[in-house]
Amino acid sequence: MYAAMLKKDLVAASAQPIVLTILARGESYGYAILSEVRRASQEELDWTDGMLYPVLRRMEERGLLRSRWGESEEGRRRRYYRITPAGRRSLEEERRQWNAVNTTLERLLRALPST
Repeated sequence: MYAAMLKKDLVAASAQPIVLTILARGESYGYAILSEVRRASQEELDWTDGMLYPVLRRMEERGLLRSRWGESEEGRRRRYYRITPAGRRSLEEERRQWNAVNTTLERLLRALPST
């Protein structure tokens, strides 16, 4: 699978904007976030609990999201996360930065000579 080949730095840099984008659509919990990342990336990103939960904790400490304990339909306790106004502002800035990087890379790639 290609996901194993993604550089750790790229995965780390993309984690926050990906999580914020998922939570901008509504409250969610860890396993559902992991599943959505897998689905949206067509299984090219296969995050683990050990990668996600420290990211969520740091984002909560920075005030980008809030969490609460709740019960699932099955009666299991889960920690649910939601984006805060500061998180929405951060997401807009992240989007601007990723768009700038993507646009630059696309322009450079288009300028490569054909082989």
